[in-house]
Amino acid sequence: MEKNYMIMQEASFTNLFKTIMWIIAFYYIFKFLARIFLPVLVKKAVEKAGENFQRQQQYSQDNSWQQTRNNNNDEIIINTANAKKPRETKKVGDYVDYEEID
Repeated sequence: MEKNYMIMQEASFTNLFKTIMWIIAFYYIFKFLARIFLPVLVKKAVEKAGENFQRQQQYSQDNSWQQTRNNNNDEIIINTANAKKPRETKKVGDYVDYEEID
């Protein structure tokens, strides 16, 4: 039968120092690589978002154009759903004219 022995390692100052040095080294390597590659990744993400936006705009314009073409040619359709409504002023109360009494 095979016996499994667990070997316990003792903490030492040199191992603690090596661990701290590895952590610092990984931190600076990550920071360096992020300065190089992060702007490229962000630029590509922005470009892709812009392309998706343009594609959606083109699709909605084509779709609305086909709807107006399919309708009667003598008829002009104006979509007022997106038109801005004029702002209504708030009516707080009625104006009361008064006279001063001496």
